[in-house]
Amino acid sequence: MNILRPFLSLDRSQHMKYKRILLKLSGEALQGSSKSTNIDPKVLEQYCEEIKAIRDLGVEIAIVIGGGNIFRGGQAEALGIDRVQGDYMGMLATVINAMALQSSLERHGLYTRLMAGIKMEQVCEPFIRRRAIRHLEKGRIVIFGAGIGNPYFTTDSTASLRAVEVQADVVLKGTRVDGVYTQDPEKYPDAVRYATLSFQEAYEKGLNIMDMTAFTLCKENKLPIIVFDMNKKGNLLKVVQGEPAGTLIS
Repeated sequence: MNILRPFLSLDRSQHMKYKRILLKLSGEALQGSSKSTNIDPKVLEQYCEEIKAIRDLGVEIAIVIGGGNIFRGGQAEALGIDRVQGDYMGMLATVINAMALQSSLERHGLYTRLMAGIKMEQVCEPFIRRRAIRHLEKGRIVIFGAGIGNPYFTTDSTASLRAVEVQADVVLKGTRVDGVYTQDPEKYPDAVRYATLSFQEAYEKGLNIMDMTAFTLCKENKLPIIVFDMNKKGNLLKVVQGEPAGTLIS
């Protein structure tokens, strides 16, 4: 194993518009189109190939992944489960997805660290801001699981908070659509996609980009958000290079 590899690759990041990113992935997207299993190995493989492509170019990568393919905190009430308990169950679901992603990334020869908002030392490191930044500086991909460790916060909020904490240049929200539209493009074929938006415009138009806590955190810290189609091959690389492949909110 060449311990110099992470350091040597960082020089190439000068060709990227964004050198340190926070990638927010949907847990439900891991199911694939068939939704016959919680984690579709083809989707996991595709995500890892996309992530490897930008890591090999020196981009520093932090990742937050949801847990909706396994359990969502919002399901708790329907099941007769206390809301707080349900949120903690959802946090554990994100750790399962994070472990699957970590294993797959390492199989692709990438260095990773899994950090969680809840202590579970046998599985992952506790989140410590300075340690997370150091991992990124060393070229390791840092995956954040278990949300921020508290109920009533979504993984969108986790993504925004962790991005601010590790001083990321941008939050990249990978979805199954290629940006933010005037209406839901899956329901309304005549919906128009926005190329760029200001935070104020997005708020005034009532566009559902992130939950309000996450959105406000990005706005107050002048942290841009890009919503793009993670399922289209090569899109992640285009976004990091600054090419128009989604909607930029800044």
